[in-house]
Amino acid sequence: MAAKDELGRRGEELACEFLVRAGMRLVERNWRCTQGEIDLVVRDGPELVFVEVKTRSSTQYGHPLEAITMAKLARLRRLAAAWCAAHPGDHGLVRIDAVAIVAPVFGAVVIEHLKRVF
Repeated sequence: MAAKDELGRRGEELACEFLVRAGMRLVERNWRCTQGEIDLVVRDGPELVFVEVKTRSSTQYGHPLEAITMAKLARLRRLAAAWCAAHPGDHGLVRIDAVAIVAPVFGAVVIEHLKRVF
């Protein structure tokens, strides 16, 4: 389990760096509540973005985005609402994005960013 956790942490770090380089501003990482966890909260201009990061070391067992099911998207929407409730104020436009990372032990890392994955 430690190797899987480390891969996940590495993926979240890579995703954060990728999004910041793209001009987004980090608001919060690994926000938790009783309903679950939001990997990243970033600001993209006027939009507040809740980001789900999925990392795999290969696509042998499927692409990372295949792990984002309709049930997972529904939970992400509930988590986004919970985050907004816990952080009162005008958040402007809100969206949910996904970042898929394939990070092999050897070789190039591939990062894909999908916006508005409702």
